[in-house]
Amino acid sequence: MGGRVPLVVRAAQDGDGLDEEPGRTLPGWATLAAGGLLLSGGLALSAAGLSALSHPHGTRRALVGAAVLLILLAITCFRGLISVSPGEAVVLRLGGSYRGTVRRPGLWWVNPASRKSRVSLRIRNHESGLLKVNDAEGNPIELAGAVMWRVAEPARALLAVDDYVELVRLQTEAAIRHLASGYAYDSRGGDAPSLRNSASGINHELPEEISARVVAAGAIVIEARLTRLSYAPEIAQAMLRVQQANAVVAARHRIVEGAVGIVELALDRPARDSVVELDAERKAAMVSNLLVVLCSDHDPQPVVNSGSLY
Repeated sequence: MGGRVPLVVRAAQDGDGLDEEPGRTLPGWATLAAGGLLLSGGLALSAAGLSALSHPHGTRRALVGAAVLLILLAITCFRGLISVSPGEAVVLRLGGSYRGTVRRPGLWWVNPASRKSRVSLRIRNHESGLLKVNDAEGNPIELAGAVMWRVAEPARALLAVDDYVELVRLQTEAAIRHLASGYAYDSRGGDAPSLRNSASGINHELPEEISARVVAAGAIVIEARLTRLSYAPEIAQAMLRVQQANAVVAARHRIVEGAVGIVELALDRPARDSVVELDAERKAAMVSNLLVVLCSDHDPQPVVNSGSLY
């Protein structure tokens, strides 16, 4: 149903410069230790410069200048530190361009001038609200769905769209509406797939439909399924009567099939076992009586014939 959508989306993604690449990092703990040493050295030189009143003015200025330089280097070390937790990624940007993604958990040092944006990679659940849609036959129905998804490409999720969470929400509802409008609510005993009778097939088709719509945001769908399906209130009573009528017809059909089989057995067994021989008129009467008894809505009243068979 949504077979053409992935091709259109992929064509729009080609050449956008958002193909994920690892960001350049250095070990964070070593940088943290170096920053601590630089800060300690800068503070020590600053204290020495301020207390060296007996030294020449040039010496004091050199000590204070070196202290300031060491403190600035320490601040640079600290500003570049990032902590990446399991289940998240950090997208790096510098000068308005994408500079890579850090996925590996731990403490890392990156370019302190880069902008660092965190994106969660954990699995998320979204349940759509109650949607009213016209099915393939034009009947108004109400349905809702739930989707399990996660971000697979953090750079695309952050930079390709304004709000990837909102996009997934809107496209999930659009996919549910599109899918529901292509099927009838009920096949009414036919072989055509329907929303009510083909739930397993539709629950396989729905993730593909949503995936084709959210791939531009770097998201992937793990599972999606319909969680509620019913007729709209304005036609629910009418459709309930239709379903009841179909059920009555199907039950009557089954009863008649069973009754015919019983009548066949009742006619064949006596003749085969030589219990009694019936002419065509008596057989017709027997068939009529058996069908009335077996297909009736009420319990039959037995009548005992004490006279002759003929």
